[in-house]
Amino acid sequence: GLCLLVLRLFIGVHVFLVSCALPDSLLRRFIVRVMCSVLGLFVRQSDPRLRDVNVRVYIANHVTQFDHNVINLLTSCNTPALNGAPGFICWSRGFMELGVTGSRAELVDSLKVYSSHRGNPPLLLFPEEAATNGRAGLLRFSCWPFSVSDVVQPVALQVQRPLITVSVADSSWVAELLWTFFVPFTVYQVRWMPSVPRRAEELSEDFALRVQELLAMELGVVSTRLTAADKTEHMKRLRHTSLPPFAPGSQPRAARPRTPSSLTGVAPEDVRITAMAQRVKEVLPHVPLEIIRIDLAQTNCVDTTIANLLEGRVPFFPESSEAGTDLPALANSQAAAASGTQGSGAVPSSKPATKQFAKSPVERHLSLQERKRALYDYARR
Repeated sequence: GLCLLVLRLFIGVHVFLVSCALPDSLLRRFIVRVMCSVLGLFVRQSDPRLRDVNVRVYIANHVTQFDHNVINLLTSCNTPALNGAPGFICWSRGFMELGVTGSRAELVDSLKVYSSHRGNPPLLLFPEEAATNGRAGLLRFSCWPFSVSDVVQPVALQVQRPLITVSVADSSWVAELLWTFFVPFTVYQVRWMPSVPRRAEELSEDFALRVQELLAMELGVVSTRLTAADKTEHMKRLRHTSLPPFAPGSQPRAARPRTPSSLTGVAPEDVRITAMAQRVKEVLPHVPLEIIRIDLAQTNCVDTTIANLLEGRVPFFPESSEAGTDLPALANSQAAAASGTQGSGAVPSSKPATKQFAKSPVERHLSLQERKRALYDYARR
């Protein structure tokens, strides 16, 4: 793979220079397509006769960062640059710069003007606005590409690659290019579908939904209602949850709890388990310390042990009735402070907030939200 990568980097420079030097024609596309096969990019198309030369807009699903380059090897088309700063990188990747930095309405107006000139190549648009692996479903199509023209032609795109995943979420186009050079080959399958005209008095949203359903049926995937914004939010959550949770061993030296003198000479692992057990004991004082230590030895995580004890996955007997009421009393005191009336001080509520911890995490979350809401109301008053 490394040998292929180094060799194909040099060949790729020649492919780029040839594609820039030759004018857009059938000969240029043939030469570049042959040279791309040396780079491991094989493009196959089915039913090329279905391609309508009169259509001004092609609609394709988005799988990789180089879908527009692959389809451009089969027919002349342009893809406008929607994201990223214009410049040499944008031009070298094959995007068309319109110079529009405003709203989608301005972009649609510019594309309509571009399509009105019959001498310009057709537009290749990706309504998903974000790349997926193409195996599960299609993201919801944006309606603005279907406002450019009343007739569009769907293009079904599938990509196969051995050993390495074709498209990885949140990866850059440079990484995708290097992996393409690393693996032996990558096969792009392009299937032309019949043109789809807009129905009488059909809205752009309905037009987009109809084309999305047709493409999903052709690809054999699900037509979802998830948008590119949902994918972006999902990736933010993945990056947030992928950060390692708080661990006792990761805290600064100054913040580490002091080891009691009675633990001198004990193994460091036992000292760490004991310190973690004390933290769990502060949260759940009614749970026996030995039960906490046994579960911590298995989970090695304070949060997981607390969740196991609260949800009943670890059976135990409370040490005393007084200890078992400490945590509900803490909840009562918070609720009492939050439910105070207007005045200089808060009036404690005589009604207890809860008798025991809820078994379900959802119920505990709702109880927490109620207490937070009460605190907010009291603070506003």
